[in-house]
Formats: sequence, C-alpha cells, structure tokens
Amino acid sequence: MFALRVTTLIAATMTTGLMAGVFGLYQHSIMQGLAGTDDRTFVGAFQAVDRALYNPWFMGSFFGALLLTAAAAILNPGRRLLPWVLVALVLYLAVVVITLAINVPLNDALKAAGDPDRITDLAAARERFNEARWLAWNLFRTIATTAAFGFLCWALVMRGQTR
Repeated sequence: MFALRVTTLIAATMTTGLMAGVFGLYQHSIMQGLAGTDDRTFVGAFQAVDRALYNPWFMGSFFGALLLTAAAAILNPGRRLLPWVLVALVLYLAVVVITLAINVPLNDALKAAGDPDRITDLAAARERFNEARWLAWNLFRTIATTAAFGFLCWALVMRGQTR
C-alpha cells in the first residue's frame, strides 16, 4: 500500500507540473507571440495549436492531474499530507471547471469560424474570440496550477518526513 500511496502522489505532482507548464507556456510565449500577428495568422495558428491539443498525451495529463490528485487525497488520509493535497485538488478542480466553462468555448468558437482562407472578416472573428478574456482566465489557470503543483511538492516533502 505504501508504494501505491507514494506513486500516486508522485504521479499527481508530475501531471500537475506538466499542466502548469502548458498553461504557463501559453501565457508567456504562445499568446504573446500571436498577439503581434495579423488576424489571419492569429486565427490560423490558434486553431492549429488548439486542434493539436486533442491527443491522448495532453488529455491524459489534463484529466490525469485531477484524477491522480483525487486518488492521492484518498490514499494519503493522514493529517500531515491531506490538507496540502486537498488544497491542490481544489485549485486544480477550479482550473478544470474554468477550462471547460470559459477557455474551451472560446477556442471552439474560433474553430467554428472556419478556415481562415474562407473567413470574410478575420478581424471580427478574432475580436469575438476575446483574447483579453482568454488571457485573463489562462493567467488564473497558470497561477492556480502552479500553486497546486507547489502544494503537491510540499506534500511529497511531508511524506518523506513521515518515514
């Protein structure tokens, strides 16, 4: 049982860290790079990157972080670890909800606008996407996921001290 508890906590920490990196990468480089492009480039590039995210590696990490953190909370019920894991779980759950309620619908609306070569008003499509709103919520996702990662790292430290 010890190995399962530790392995689950490590896996939760790793997947949460991966997701913190993904959201941070979007915040600090992808969206910054796209911000200075023309409308056609922005729409086409964003659509392509968003489509590429729908793969088993990304989805496994995105949902795996939530499921593994929940499992780590169940498997590590002790007073020393549970508070740290639960805070990480709540933060990451908020990230999942925000992603599904805000960022994904914005992404989907931009993809639904169609092929950039066929969109008659690319500026309007980009404006409807609402970059400022997307970025604001992605900043929340970046901060919350990074904090969740930190709490899980601390849970690992606490786990090591209990042995």
